[in-house]
Amino acid sequence: MSRSLGAIVDALGGELVGDAGLSIRRLAPLATALHDELSFVAQARYASQIQTTAAGALIVPVALKDSAASRGACIVADDPYLYFARLTQWWRAAHEPAEDPRVDPSASIHPTAYIGDRVSIGPFAVVGPGARVGAGARIGPHCVLGRDALVGEESILYARVSVGDRCVLGQRCILHPGVVIGADGFGFAPNQGEWVKIEQLGAVRIGDDVEIGANTCIDRGALDDTVIGHGVKLDNLIQIGHNVRVGDHTAMAGCVGVAGTATIGAHCSVGGGAIVLGHLTLADRVNISAATVVTRSIHQPGLYTGMFPIDDNAAWEKNAASLKQLGRLRERVRALEQRIDNDIPKS
Repeated sequence: MSRSLGAIVDALGGELVGDAGLSIRRLAPLATALHDELSFVAQARYASQIQTTAAGALIVPVALKDSAASRGACIVADDPYLYFARLTQWWRAAHEPAEDPRVDPSASIHPTAYIGDRVSIGPFAVVGPGARVGAGARIGPHCVLGRDALVGEESILYARVSVGDRCVLGQRCILHPGVVIGADGFGFAPNQGEWVKIEQLGAVRIGDDVEIGANTCIDRGALDDTVIGHGVKLDNLIQIGHNVRVGDHTAMAGCVGVAGTATIGAHCSVGGGAIVLGHLTLADRVNISAATVVTRSIHQPGLYTGMFPIDDNAAWEKNAASLKQLGRLRERVRALEQRIDNDIPKS
């Protein structure tokens, strides 16, 4: 199932240098690529690997055109990483053609549900009362769509995805296995040492072109809806609390936790394992480093980091103990500064 280098350029553009008929069997990493495989070099700092890789052809930036051409065929692109991303999409479409739409006989579809044209529904899926599935959508095995849930056109739900009552999923979304949309938010009122459940009456609204990784959970709102904007990308094992709002084209890496009623702006990024506490606001284009705990609102774009450096345990315990003394040390320094100021003769 190989493709020629010329066919790739015809489909995706770029400047072809070398043999257009070169057959490409697969896409591969630079370090392990073979003579019939295509790889890419995204930045000039990796230029030294151009001469050491065994790849049959490379995708390179304009600055590396001459170096790549000296060893063989290449495709020159303004942004090789973006070109490679689009190439992977084209390659999958060429090698894994879509199956014909089919509703499995074991699927349970309520008589009041609406199923659009060209929809596929897998084995043992459940489509609840009043649910709507847009044209071209794919519902995987064991998925559950609750009452009045909406799945937009061309969206893909892999196995065991749950979309709760009244939750809305936009067009061209991808939900990986185990995603739960619209579980109850964590809301309880204390009463004499016990907890009284607060019914979660909102829903979840998800925009178009959103991708959500495996086993990620997005809770429904308590009163208003939890809202995920267009183009948001969420990794695996993320928890989004009730009434959170995430702006368009924000991305979060694995194991991020966002507590209830936090607002995260557009075009933000949150590194793996980071935590955003509840009721905080992050402005547009805020980038949070991995493992950071965000404890205050951030109103200006930029990169923010807050983590205690790793160390051997004995040293870490000493430093942690010292941190506890910083408040008292600050007060002592202030007192000393005041004494010094008072002792200096006034001219």
